[in-house]
Amino acid sequence: MPRNDSIEMGELTDSAYYILLSLVDAKHGYVVMQTIEEMTDNRLSIGPASMYTIIKKLLAADLIKQVGDKDKKRKTYVATEKGLELLKKEVERRREMVRHAEKILHQKEREIN
Repeated sequence: MPRNDSIEMGELTDSAYYILLSLVDAKHGYVVMQTIEEMTDNRLSIGPASMYTIIKKLLAADLIKQVGDKDKKRKTYVATEKGLELLKKEVERRREMVRHAEKILHQKEREIN
């Protein structure tokens, strides 16, 4: 069974979510990794290989774009309008997931007590 790419399906993995979120403002790769670690209180760390694989997918899906090309070693990326729209949808999708979990856990709590 072929594995579907979540980005192609309009959903983001946690790593893609945090990379896209960090690129609301333009950044180069190393700063993206630092931003994610700071944002998550070091609970999530994305290595360079994973990050650049995801960046390639985000570029291919037109969710981010490369900006400026002064420094060939440090490529800078920023979210596109399409990327920002998907990010907003993803935030709502994740909120809904939390609401579902809270409802089920609250019901279970009531059953136990």
